[in-house]
Amino acid sequence: MLIGLLLASAAGVGYTSGGASLVSSKAVARSAGCTVKGNVSIETGERIYHVPGQKYYHDTVISPGYGERWFCSEAEARSAGWRKSRI
Repeated sequence: MLIGLLLASAAGVGYTSGGASLVSSKAVARSAGCTVKGNVSIETGERIYHVPGQKYYHDTVISPGYGERWFCSEAEARSAGWRKSRI
């Protein structure tokens, strides 16, 4: 079950049971060591990732419904077609 939750989180999918989330994707991502935030720009639709220490990292919220997701490394984000935030 835990492996399924980890895979689902990496894909931006959450497990639910009766409408209640079993575990937040943020908690699963963090427990798996996945701290790279993949954010979709509202203005341009561009896929941008943020790493800890960057200016807007803590302000960035991941919304899987908008196609946003967590990555476990910068290399993973780049290979999925996302670019690093410039600030």
